[in-house]
Amino acid sequence: MIQNQNQTNLPDVVLEAPAHPPLWRNRDYLLLWGGQVVSGVGAQVSQLAFPLLILALTRSPAQAGIAGALRAIPYLLLSLPAGALLDRWNRKLVMIFCDVGRFVSMASIPLALFLGHLTIVQLYLVSLIEGVLFVFFDLAEVSSLPQVVSKEQLPAASAQNIATYNIAMLLGAPLGGLLFSAGRAFPFVADAISYFCSIISLFFIRTPFQQEHTNARQALLPEVQEGLKWLWKQRFVRSLALILCGLNLVTMGSTLIVIVLGQHMHASTVDLGFLFAVSGMAGVLGSLVAPLLYRYLSFFTLTTISIWTQVILMPLLILAPNLFVLGAILALFFFLGPIFDVLQRGRRMALIPDNLQGRINSVYRLIVFSANPVSLALTGFLLQNAGTTPTILIMAGGMALIALFATFNPSIRHADA
Repeated sequence: MIQNQNQTNLPDVVLEAPAHPPLWRNRDYLLLWGGQVVSGVGAQVSQLAFPLLILALTRSPAQAGIAGALRAIPYLLLSLPAGALLDRWNRKLVMIFCDVGRFVSMASIPLALFLGHLTIVQLYLVSLIEGVLFVFFDLAEVSSLPQVVSKEQLPAASAQNIATYNIAMLLGAPLGGLLFSAGRAFPFVADAISYFCSIISLFFIRTPFQQEHTNARQALLPEVQEGLKWLWKQRFVRSLALILCGLNLVTMGSTLIVIVLGQHMHASTVDLGFLFAVSGMAGVLGSLVAPLLYRYLSFFTLTTISIWTQVILMPLLILAPNLFVLGAILALFFFLGPIFDVLQRGRRMALIPDNLQGRINSVYRLIVFSANPVSLALTGFLLQNAGTTPTILIMAGGMALIALFATFNPSIRHADA
């Protein structure tokens, strides 16, 4: 396992984390995980419905891409100060506050539809609010996990959390398609209810989401700089961040690409929902088998196999003759993606000391998610102005460059040394 060479100079923690029960008998972990499963299902329901609603209102892939970009932009603007603030604030209360805000913003869409006053400006505003609150919630959640489970349980817990996303897609995508076909407001009502369920689960968690520290707090800017310096010195973690940033740049708009390809094949919203559900099932399988594969294959081997196979699969989207083949290709993508994600997340979280969790995760996620708004806006622009084939080929070329970087990166190659 990679050892952290810089941890000796960090402030000492006064209180040790309490002993943790086995993962599936850990009440607080199950509450946290279960709440995020429900919330994730709701998010997937609305995530499928959001571009469908905008396309129905405007018939513009570019405007659908802008809405997605607005949700991602807050990570660029807020992640660094948010990480430092979350090392000061009560992470649990922050998560509850964010869920309340997301409940209100999402509920505004069905209300506006009912009153007949829904506009594209409101949809853009909801996307932006969701993005801002997601920054704080996501950083608080990932920084809290090492307190809810033991260090030895982090790889399994990380795998479960990544599986949560795919379980949510498995359940949420077909439900989103069905609800949207029944009425445009229903997916957003479902998402609002899911946020309420997450709020309830958080209220019942007893474990503190951070340790108490006796060291005096610095000003905000020096704390942000401390997180930046730590990450910069960790070549392995820095390389992981750059690889994930590149992968997000070429894949974040894939949902919009698949929706447009499906519409060219005259797929219904229900068809698209089941297409993403099958992909979610493959993602669940990928996240669950990743720890098993790591017993027999090195980190470097799994990383390069995962990324290079996706390079080969990307151009095959152009050749898909029907929805069945398109779904099979998409399922392979979703199977491979979590394999690398599970491994890198467990490695990274085990290296970061608790009093730096918020700051370092914010820096890490700033790098990783900085590509999201660019990818979403660029994908929408390319689909509308260049078409699906050039868009897919550009994405495939970008992924090949990322695969080369991972293959010849010394810190990735010697990760298990």
